[in-house]
Amino acid sequence: MTTLLTPKRKARILIVDDERDNRELLEIVLRWDGLVVLAATSGEEALELVARELPDLVLLDVMMPGMTGYEVAAVLKADVASQHIPIIIISALDDHTARYLATEAGADDFIAKPVGRDKLLSHVWAALGDVFADSERWRPKPAA
Repeated sequence: MTTLLTPKRKARILIVDDERDNRELLEIVLRWDGLVVLAATSGEEALELVARELPDLVLLDVMMPGMTGYEVAAVLKADVASQHIPIIIISALDDHTARYLATEAGADDFIAKPVGRDKLLSHVWAALGDVFADSERWRPKPAA
């Protein structure tokens, strides 16, 4: 009998937010849950990190200096190398227009700030489940 599925390697999450407190809060929650965290403070830095590291998931703020989160999402989804990476927009903007623009840019999910630990992790693990579901990286974990 098996219980949970666990990845053979830890999933890598890229957090993109220009606000240090927001990044650090997300990092604490994700690391506590056993995930590897990468961080970027701008859209441009995020694009460089994605090209170099190919994370398994991107958590992306919308309102940043320079490139907006919508612009970053559109670039990532237009690139064959990164179009498969799920993007979750995490934004203080929580209206129909913000959600529509996120979807149009290629985001896979949208969470309004402030976001609690349980909600964040449920969205993150749902996105990672889609990434790892058909991968050899998943293996059954024996029941205790």
